[in-house]
Parts: sequence; C-alpha cells; structure tokens
Amino acid sequence: MPRDQNQSFAGGVKDELIRLPMGKSCCQISEIGALTRTSGHLQVRGGGRLTVTYRMEHTGTARRLYQLLKTRLQVSPVLRYAQSPRLGGRRTWVLSLNENDSRILLEALHMAETDEEGRMTIRRTVPRHPLTRQCCRRAFLRAAFLGAGTMANPEKSYHMEWRAEDERLAEALRRLLEKAGMSGVSYERKGKTVVCLKRAEQISDMLALMGASSSVLKMENIRVNRQTRLRANRAANCDEHNSERMLDAAQRQARACRDISLRVGLFTLPQALREMARVRMENPELSLAELGEMMDPPLSKSAVNHRLRRLVEIADRLE
Repeated sequence: MPRDQNQSFAGGVKDELIRLPMGKSCCQISEIGALTRTSGHLQVRGGGRLTVTYRMEHTGTARRLYQLLKTRLQVSPVLRYAQSPRLGGRRTWVLSLNENDSRILLEALHMAETDEEGRMTIRRTVPRHPLTRQCCRRAFLRAAFLGAGTMANPEKSYHMEWRAEDERLAEALRRLLEKAGMSGVSYERKGKTVVCLKRAEQISDMLALMGASSSVLKMENIRVNRQTRLRANRAANCDEHNSERMLDAAQRQARACRDISLRVGLFTLPQALREMARVRMENPELSLAELGEMMDPPLSKSAVNHRLRRLVEIADRLE
C-alpha cells in the first residue's frame, strides 16, 4: 500500500503495523495491555460500577484494538469519534466498554478479581501480564508505539519516542528496550516521561522488531541518501578549501618572484629558477601541474613545487 506523500513517516509506520496479523493469544493480550496502559481510562460510575474507555487519535489503531477485544476477549466495544476542544477540534476515536465487558477485560489483564458473590475488586490500576516471551515483548512495544509513540522523519533527524503517562510505564519500556539490546534515553516533557531512541541503527532495529519491514527499507534508503549527500558536501567543502589554499600559495609565490626581480633582478638567479619565476609571475592563477606543462622541457608537479619553494626562501632572505 503506497504511502501518501503528505503523510508523516510515523503515520506510515503505524499504518504498516496495524495491518500485521493479530498473532498468538498471548501476544494479543500483550497488545491489549499496552494499549490499555497508553490509551485506556478506568471510570467509576454510580453504584461503584467500573467501566473502561479508550481514546485514540489514530483511526487504524482504534480499529485494531476493536478487533483485538472482539477476537481475544469476545467483548463488543462501542466505537465512536468525538471532537476534542483542547486539541483544536481534532477528531479522536473513543471505544467504550459496558460494565460486564469491562469486568472481562480487567480480569484478563489481572487488574481485578471477582468473588463468589459476583463482586469485583480492583487489585491494581495498571495491567499486569508476563512478558517473558520475546513475541509478547515485541507485541507490547508495537502496541505501545501505536498508542503513545511517534518518530521524526529520518530525512531530518533520528528520533523515536514513547510518551509514558507514569513512571511505571516508562520503567517497563526501558526494561523491554534493554532486553532487546537497546538503550533508551528518558527525559521529562510537559510533566510526562518520554522514553526515546536517538541512534539510527537502533531505530531501524526497533522498526524491524515491531514488524515494520517496509518502513525499515524506506529508512535505510533515506540513510544511504543522507550519507551520500553528506559525503558530497564534505568533498565540495574540501575542494573549495583546497582551491583557496592553492590560490593563496600561488599569490605568495608570484609576490616572492616580483620581490626578487625588484631587489636584485631575475638575472641573478640560476637559469632553472629564472625561468620558473618568469612563468609564475605571468600565470599566478595556474596550478603546479599546469605550470610544469608550460616549462621546456615539462616538469613534474614535485619539481615545480621544489623550485617555487626555493624562490620563496630567496625572497625571505632578501627581506
């Protein structure tokens, strides 16, 4: 599926991730747990009734969560959208679970338990699911990125991040990144912890780990093009610098030859140096190789450089 040119790179990554197969049942629970931690809200209604609501900006993520809840837990969330006045009227998707479906979800995530009389008690306020399997860790990181992640366009900078609502989620993300052989950097932004990757190699590895293979290829192409442009710019800057140095040296050599001519006359020089001084004064813009071709017989670049260096030394002694 081609990526819209106006779409952000992060949006393209998410579009690729939501099309991945649901995976095994343990991975489905890991994805549901990650999306609950990043986008879920536990609400207490009248009579102590507990319900769970999700809010998401990415349409595909909302649909994937809907499918996960239907497939893995056989619950039927209500899907609708709402305009958020705090986000400039931006559309957000809302998934709402009724009391019974919320009970099923909370028990599946080991957040609540029901006694013999049917009363539900909250055990913890965040999902708890073992992430001992590599497939479950990949699923959790993938869903956490869908729910609270973004990344910069690799053409501009290398930066991938997850925004954590609390320190417990930030710690879980850092631990999972460490198990994957990556070192996440954490910092505070607007009262929330951000866990991020800033190295191109690690970001590429993370995209591959989450299953975004097409985005990996696109990023690698961008990296190659960036490196090619950087090398070309360095070469151009080096050539410009070398040209300036060559021109400065040529001007200094021509000035030395003129000083010798004015002070003692070129006729006082040996024949070889006299001819070299005359050619340099007449052609102050030519390179050493071009000067050598004008001599009779032609000289090598090193021979020209040696004679000009001797002329500069003679001019320095005359001063």
